Amino acid sequence: MAPPAGQTAAVAEAAGADGAQPQQQRGFGSTISGIVRIAVFWYFASKFFSPKQKPVDPSAPSQLMTNLFNKGESLDMWFYLSEHEKFNDFGNDRALYWHETNIPYAVWTPESIRTKSLTYYPSETLQNNGSLYAHVFFARSGFPIDPTDPEYQPLNSFSRTHPVATYFPKQKKNKKKSLLGSPKDSDESEPEVEKVGDKKSDPKEEVPVEWISLWKPNVTINLVDDFTRYSQNGVPPNIAPHLLVEPTTGNYYPTIYFNEFWLLRDKFIPVNETVSELPLNLEISPISMMKWQLFQQVDQSFQMQRSYGSMLDGESDELKRVFLEGNPYLLGITMFVSMLHSVFDFLAFKNDIQFWNKNKSMEGLSAKSVVLNFICQFVIFLYLLDNDTSWMILASSGVGVCIEFWKIGKAMRIEVDRSGMIPRLRFHDRESYASNKTKEYDDIAIKFLSYVLLLLVIGLSIYSLAYERHKSWYSWILSSLTSCVYMFGFIMMCPQLFINYKLKSVAHLPWRQMTYKFLNTIIDDLFAFVIKMPILHRLSVFRDDVIFLIYLYQRWVYPVDKTRVNEFGFGGEDETAEKKLITEKEEEDKKTN
Repeated sequence: MAPPAGQTAAVAEAAGADGAQPQQQRGFGSTISGIVRIAVFWYFASKFFSPKQKPVDPSAPSQLMTNLFNKGESLDMWFYLSEHEKFNDFGNDRALYWHETNIPYAVWTPESIRTKSLTYYPSETLQNNGSLYAHVFFARSGFPIDPTDPEYQPLNSFSRTHPVATYFPKQKKNKKKSLLGSPKDSDESEPEVEKVGDKKSDPKEEVPVEWISLWKPNVTINLVDDFTRYSQNGVPPNIAPHLLVEPTTGNYYPTIYFNEFWLLRDKFIPVNETVSELPLNLEISPISMMKWQLFQQVDQSFQMQRSYGSMLDGESDELKRVFLEGNPYLLGITMFVSMLHSVFDFLAFKNDIQFWNKNKSMEGLSAKSVVLNFICQFVIFLYLLDNDTSWMILASSGVGVCIEFWKIGKAMRIEVDRSGMIPRLRFHDRESYASNKTKEYDDIAIKFLSYVLLLLVIGLSIYSLAYERHKSWYSWILSSLTSCVYMFGFIMMCPQLFINYKLKSVAHLPWRQMTYKFLNTIIDDLFAFVIKMPILHRLSVFRDDVIFLIYLYQRWVYPVDKTRVNEFGFGGEDETAEKKLITEKEEEDKKTN
């Protein structure tokens, strides 16, 4: 069935939220900076590009809209549940689930906060994707809300309707299948019911989208503390949709805000024929104007980032979960350190480019590790491309692939062979790399490590083929290779450790770039405990710590050899001998004088 009116935004946000798998976790700091950036942009856009307000004459108060109710005025509340969007059955006591009296309006006292928990028994209609609405009515204490009552006055009551049951697309069946043709998996890998139009099928034949009803277990009703005097033609665009104006006087009623900011999607309860009772937690409380606007701006920034592709569906809930379930002290430290993450990331990138741009010698450096790093980055890029990742993550990964290929050109000589019909690239070792022990040790390390890596790749691929499901053989190959990169990626760094061990020196390494990367790894360790992420990504974070600790141990064990060429190709025996001659000459001059 089609979703009810007003659920389009919720459906757009929910599509693919449960079925999508997290492919790559981005930094918490980048998400926070994106929210702040969008909020600042929205602020200046509303200031400079919003319609100009007409000048208001102070002597004409009729041009200003004011709140019909006073601060601290006592209100009575009625909470009805109905399967109809419009409600007028005020005499039906079975539809009335909650009634409160003498609620002070816009006053922060214990009497202004009311709560209630109850159990709702769904009807057969609701169990079959039916609708259910909450109808909340407020009135001045002692006044009725029924328009048919003789004492009813429109200026004394106001109301708002809110859906308690929302509609999301049915969770997509996993289109992955067992590539070995297991009959047990054949039934589970049927075509998706809700997919509209297969690319290979006739575009005119559309498969209908199946919707399911989800129950909201929490309904929070906030009365906004707003007594602003608005111009009738100059209400801010972010407030106008929520303002309920009384037509005869031109003034507005108190704003009722159904607060779902902290209601995460995984708290929703699916409603079907097997559900016989549903929990419902109700709350009435005031909310300040600033807090209400903040919730709206953050939700708006989430929607804008999702539309731009900078935030995946479900990431907003994960960010909210950090604030809800995280330790406040740990969260504060994380937010402070996350600001340094981008700084260290930039410094590591700058020093990495600077090192390879100025490097003149490959002595002591593993050229094959550079090639393996490029292959790993390229495999991860193809994996992200196969799993429909957002364009921002794809762009970042693509830039990383280009940089790794550029490093190969610095570590090796690349020539274009035009002898055949198709030009080919040929890679040759540099003289500084092949003329010393570096190449020999690098070959030995790669030889033995390739055996270990090959066994791990074959073992993990066989396990994945036998016990996991994949979209195609191509997806199986990418998934197996990517899993090996995440789990055993530290093996790619081992050749450099072996070369350091054989040369008994670490003076040739880019220590500045490695230090900044290690600082970022420490920050990633902190995020691994705070943010929910796949176990493979978490292991990949801690593996870098182990490798760098080994590097630190080698730096402590092997003293710096002043006679060898540094990482920029300067220094060495010639420079040391020249300094020695100058020192001896100065000593002779002192003796002569």
